[in-house]
Amino acid sequence: MIAAQTGVLARRNLLHIRSDPQQLIAMTVQPLMFLLLFVYVFGGAISGSTRGYLQFVLPGLLVQGIGFGTTMTAVGLNADFQHGLIDRFRSLPMARTSVIAGRVLADLVRTGWSTFIITAVAAGLGFRFHGGVAGAVGAVVLVLALGVGMCWLMAFLGVALRSAESVQAAGFMLIMPLTFASSVLVPAASMPGWLQAFVRVNPISIFAGAMRGLMLGGPVATPVLQSAAWILGLCVVFGSLTVLLYRRRA
Repeated sequence: MIAAQTGVLARRNLLHIRSDPQQLIAMTVQPLMFLLLFVYVFGGAISGSTRGYLQFVLPGLLVQGIGFGTTMTAVGLNADFQHGLIDRFRSLPMARTSVIAGRVLADLVRTGWSTFIITAVAAGLGFRFHGGVAGAVGAVVLVLALGVGMCWLMAFLGVALRSAESVQAAGFMLIMPLTFASSVLVPAASMPGWLQAFVRVNPISIFAGAMRGLMLGGPVATPVLQSAAWILGLCVVFGSLTVLLYRRRA
């Protein structure tokens, strides 16, 4: 029952793309802008060549893209409250958790699309997988799992905060420092010592390290296990808090 309701609501959220094509443009153009700007503006200065920097930065950009892309979960849920849609759902014989789960599932599809686009373009620009087929499949699974965890975190913000402005500000203040004070764009060793300590425990750096190990070959076991622990924690903690707050608010 809940699974069917979740699927219906996920489809409803995805159908918005048909009536608002700008969503598809944003899902496609924004990650490509990050890829092209970072590779061709900073690549030569950081790695000495754009191709070499592309190999380093793409796994990190996939993690960064998940962080920024899932902010739509917070914005979308908050908008549903503001526009009175949740009040209508309350009068229907449906599980309340399916409303949030449907939003998470739809936004996971959106982030999956963005991941596919940026990876396909990067491959055309010269990126090569050195971790083999198993590494490529593992990277896909990891990035989608990260998307689920981040969606639940953003869903919590969307339910907990009262206005669209506060949701956008909170999402920006959370994701921006975590992604830029990490090893997504540059190696941690190039940073000041006091910053390296934070970068190495930053979960974004852990996710980026796991993605590099899977996609490029290298240490995999420890960063992947650490990433799985973080993702599980995000899902359990923020999934529970989001459902609790949603039931109280709805």
